[in-house]
Formats: sequence, C-alpha cells, structure tokens
Amino acid sequence: MNFWNDLPKPIFVLAPMADVTDAPFRRMIAKYSAHERADGTVGGPDVMWTEFVSADGLVRATPEGKEKLMADLIYSEEERPIVAQLFTSNPEHMEKAARLCLELGFDGIDINMGCPDKSIEKQGCGAAMIKNPQNAKEIIQAAKQGAKMREPDGIPVSVKTRLGYNHDALEEWLPAILEEAPAVLTLHARTRKEMSKVPANWDRVKRAVEIRNKLDSETLILGNGDALSLADAEAKVDATGADGVMLGRSIFGNPWLFHPLKSLPEQIVLLETSSLAHSSSQAEVSNKFEIITLEERLRVMVEHTKLFVELLPFKNFSVMKKHYKAYVNTFPGAVELRAALMEKNSPAEVEEEVELFLATLTTK
Repeated sequence: MNFWNDLPKPIFVLAPMADVTDAPFRRMIAKYSAHERADGTVGGPDVMWTEFVSADGLVRATPEGKEKLMADLIYSEEERPIVAQLFTSNPEHMEKAARLCLELGFDGIDINMGCPDKSIEKQGCGAAMIKNPQNAKEIIQAAKQGAKMREPDGIPVSVKTRLGYNHDALEEWLPAILEEAPAVLTLHARTRKEMSKVPANWDRVKRAVEIRNKLDSETLILGNGDALSLADAEAKVDATGADGVMLGRSIFGNPWLFHPLKSLPEQIVLLETSSLAHSSSQAEVSNKFEIITLEERLRVMVEHTKLFVELLPFKNFSVMKKHYKAYVNTFPGAVELRAALMEKNSPAEVEEEVELFLATLTTK
C-alpha cells in the first residue's frame, strides 16, 4: 500500500536527524503537535522518519549490536505514518533490512543518499552514493524488492538526497533516481560540499519539480533546507510547486512545530519580521497563535528527559543535552540554567534544577 497517495497536499514531514529525532522526541512531537483537523483526524507531522539505521548492521551485527540498532527502529502508533530510514551500499543487505522493516510494521522505507558524515561515506553510503549512480539504482531496486513495493501487502520506498556532491549535479542525478520510480524523493537543496554552510537553494527544488514533470514521473518531490515554520514551508511550496516540505532544524526544542495554532515567542518574532507575514499586521500574526509559556516549555523538556531514559536506557545521557541547548534559550536566566543542566546526569536532577528555576520566577 502506498500511503503517500492518500495524503492531502502540501505534505509536511519530520526530518530524520541522528541523535535528535529518536523515539522519545518523536513521541513528544506527536503529542504536542497534535491538533484536530477539519475532517476530524488528528494532525501533526504528516509523516515521521526514524533516525538512519545501518542495513549492514541489521544483517551482520552481533546479537548485542543488533539489539542496539533495533532500538532505533522502535516506534509508537501515534507516530504513524512512520518511515524507517536505512543506509548501505550493499544491495543484498538493503533487501534484507527492508524486508525486516516491512515485518516490523513500518509504513515505508527511505534510503539515505545525502548524509555527509565521513564515516558513512567511507562505506560508500550517504552522500557518497551521488558519485555512484549505478550502485544507487541497485540499492533502490533492492529496497523495493525487500519492501515488496509492487505487491498489495508491500510498502513504498523513498529516497532522501542532495543536489550533488562537489557541485550541483541535479540535471543528471535526479533523472537517474527517477528512473527507479521511488514513491518520494526528498531533495536537500544544497550539495554535499556546501553542507549547511550556505542558504538552501529552493530554486533548485523548483527545477527538480520541472524535471520530474517533464519526465512524466509520478514520484513526489519534497524540498528540504531552512524551513523555519509551517508558514515558511507553505510559502516554499507556493514558490516551487513541490508536493511538500521536510522540516528539520526548526524542530529543536520545539515539539509544537507542526501545530498550526501554537508557537514559541521567538518564532512569532521571526514571523512578524519576515515576508511570511505578507500584508498582515504584527498584531494579526501574534493573535493567530497561542504562545507557549516558559513554564510549559521547561516542563515539557523534563517530560522529554524522562521518556528518553525510559525508552533508551542504554544511550549516553549526553544525547539529551543537545536538546537542552534548544529548549533553554532566549529568556532571562537561560545561560545560567543551561550551564547547570549540562552538569546533570539524570531526569531527577534535571527536574530538580528546573523546579528551582521556576521557583525563582514566582518570587520575582
């Protein structure tokens, strides 16, 4: 079943980010971005991705190693549709890993062809695949075979990639991928060489849509890079003709990102000072949203911390600390509170520090 065909457009999805969009954070996003749509369904991200997982590891790892990898593939029903992202340069391993994800009940498989991490590239994976289109095509074919994409009980395969490696190769790279007819192609609008050091080039997303249309491909195109909010994502869809947008870094410290009527105060400032406000007054923009209070933000951070330890007890607690940098900023006392949290190593310690901070607010 290709669930992508049933999603209303534009489609707004959660980006996969290593040690960020793990199961605990996805559950927080599902909970706090939830809202009732006009048709009575519950809204949030239209689709969620797991962190990327090594298909080689799933096939070859020791039982202990595989158990840790499998933890990256846990999910809850409220996260659906949920897509498992895999990477490998070995078609046989991709087919087996895709079959495993099908058996685990995932709604789709995504292939990472854009990660710039050098350790991933040394394996011929991630962005390195851009330099080897033939291998990339074989990997897509293997994933489709393992996911039984062409069969009634199969699931769709998608690809996430970049404009190119050292230079923009969209005109050659995109058609090569589209030949394999993935259900979706998410295009990070930068090259591997550019990393995230330059603004994303959304004109190239527009060009990707034009290439797709010229080839009469049915693959959906999602753009990725520098989307600040749902409003910004909608503007990018209008400008490019893309079928949707993948939002990534804007989710840090903001599990409310996909809620259309809730916002952090600093996001309101961004909207009011940007072209996204269009002809609306600042008052109209502000009044559209329920502003998340500082107390709610910090209590949600504590809840997130507890869920992290509950679901991923074997992971280093320092993984949570990158979230603290995002939750705790842009308010008086944030620097001091953040520094204190960096010294904590358990949910109880974090909660105690937060309660002490909140107590100081009530006495002022």
